[in-house]
Amino acid sequence: MQTEGYARALFEGHVPMLDEDAIEDSIDARLSRQKILTKRPMVDFSFVIGEAALRQELGGPEVMREQYRHLLDLGALRNVAIQVVPIGRAFHPGLNGGMVMVETEERQQFGYFESQGIGHVVSDSKHVSTFALRYGKLRSQALKVEESGAFIRNLAGKR
Repeated sequence: MQTEGYARALFEGHVPMLDEDAIEDSIDARLSRQKILTKRPMVDFSFVIGEAALRQELGGPEVMREQYRHLLDLGALRNVAIQVVPIGRAFHPGLNGGMVMVETEERQQFGYFESQGIGHVVSDSKHVSTFALRYGKLRSQALKVEESGAFIRNLAGKR
């Protein structure tokens, strides 16, 4: 859920450095994947973002303002829920790193996590169940959707 400017700042900071073609290809791929948020038939999405990620200024104040507006626009979609975990909520499962939970049309569930640019798909039901438990706990510790929108609007107003 990133704007072009925000994605560019991420890829330009990549270590080892990416060449311009790789940066452009990565940005195009990232933005293209986001089209799933508005495709038909609609699919439900739920995102939990740590406050630290929202406060990490990438690309400068205008890039961050645009990123906040983008998150607010996506959060206004009926099929997208965005929640923020504020700093100071003590330990929460998101501190172990990001994760993605996916359920196919056939109701098969998968987990995905990435560390240092290497991604892992998890299909073993025991591990997927653990991911689901962690994600549920994470959502319970996050601000409600409406509170999260207000939190992001507040950040946007400060830039």
